[in-house]
Amino acid sequence: MRTSRRNLLRSGAAALAAASVAGALPLFDRAQAQTPAPSGRTLIKGGSVVSIDRGIGDMPQGDVLIEGARIAAVGQSLAADNAQVIEAHEMIVMPGFIDSHRHMWEGAIRNLIPDANLRDYLTLILGKYGPAYRPEDVYIGDLVSALSALDAGITTIVDWSHIQNTPAHTDAAIRALQESGMRAMFAYGFPELGGKPWWVETSSHQFPGDIARLRKQYFSSDDQLLTLALAATAGFGNMDIAKREWAAARDVGARITVHASGKDQLVKLGNAVKLGPDTTYVHCGGYGADDWKLMAESGGSYSVSPGTEMLMDIAMPLLQGALDAGVRPSLSIDAETNVPTTMFAQMQLCLAAQRVALTQRKAQGEKEVPKPISARDVIEFATIEGAKACGLEGKTGSLTPSKQADIILLRKNAINVLPVNDPLAAIALGMDGSNIDTVLVGGAVKKRDGKLVGVDMKRIAELATQSRDYLVSKVRAG
Repeated sequence: MRTSRRNLLRSGAAALAAASVAGALPLFDRAQAQTPAPSGRTLIKGGSVVSIDRGIGDMPQGDVLIEGARIAAVGQSLAADNAQVIEAHEMIVMPGFIDSHRHMWEGAIRNLIPDANLRDYLTLILGKYGPAYRPEDVYIGDLVSALSALDAGITTIVDWSHIQNTPAHTDAAIRALQESGMRAMFAYGFPELGGKPWWVETSSHQFPGDIARLRKQYFSSDDQLLTLALAATAGFGNMDIAKREWAAARDVGARITVHASGKDQLVKLGNAVKLGPDTTYVHCGGYGADDWKLMAESGGSYSVSPGTEMLMDIAMPLLQGALDAGVRPSLSIDAETNVPTTMFAQMQLCLAAQRVALTQRKAQGEKEVPKPISARDVIEFATIEGAKACGLEGKTGSLTPSKQADIILLRKNAINVLPVNDPLAAIALGMDGSNIDTVLVGGAVKKRDGKLVGVDMKRIAELATQSRDYLVSKVRAG
């Protein structure tokens, strides 16, 4: 059933609830949002190419040819008859950023608690706001988060969705990701029950077993923008519950992503479940050498959230322990309620965190410390390492022929970076979201000339504000 914009405005939250789950909200102009070339070919011409593919390297001036959804060639002076041309002479051309862990349902309450620490976040956001969420709040939260990610040059995201209060909440989150047009891994998580563990109350949310329905209903094909994972609790230390979660994920061939902390935590988990390359460990505060060694040996991946870990007064990111074990991290935003929401900020915080840690080691008298990470390192953390954490390194994360055309163009003639003396330094140190000129996902243009394409921003703002007002009033009244 189609719902008109006038009726949505008139009927408010009730219409939002019905229309969001049905996918009928008129928030996108589909024809405008795709803008394919008539020939199915697009040539990004004359840009400063940062490929992230070590076999291809970087080019002061180069071209990227797209055929359909894929990169056909990367080189200089490429010929492409009948191609739509995107002039990139004043641009840096690079793969889109990849955010390996974000709680996207919190999009409409972003920046709500700027001065909060972890305890505040757990008490207020997870303990009070989470249980108050309706499916329509999940929908608009996810959609706002996804569109802002695209606007900031993030083409792939892991929606670490611990808001599965009912199956309808789950469906609403997936619908938002589908409509956004970005590449995403939906990490099906547990419900918010006011601080109670999910296994205490199982009557409504159906976690983790409902993942079997999701695989059949939404993820039967791997050849789509959305892929499936399970966001595990690891039983909060209860290894019997961890076994249930790992079994549920692996029964349907889904990846696993889990919040991790504490010395020997991974050692204990490894005694309960078989560790493998299908698992990403998030934060890893307090991990010891044996934990990092196990992660490396099992092929697991590490997602660091430097904004959350430092600004929420948790810990300094344990980057060096991972690097010493041969584990290269991916980067994540985490909670939009009180951390920066661009990968530029996360790259800068990552550089600072590791260098501060090395400086402290020198101050304590250590004579030989590891080499600081570089601008290229953190750009790789924000691209190809994120792709590996999603199991998508064969599809995205670098400008490599045959990969999906997930590409961003960054303005290098902007005052915050001109004149660009080193493209890598400009990306990692000088740029921000205002430099994102163009974004493509699978060859489809999602942002052009600095603006999202085909999106009714006024209507989205209205829906996000309605949701925020409802949630704030509900929590205050409760």
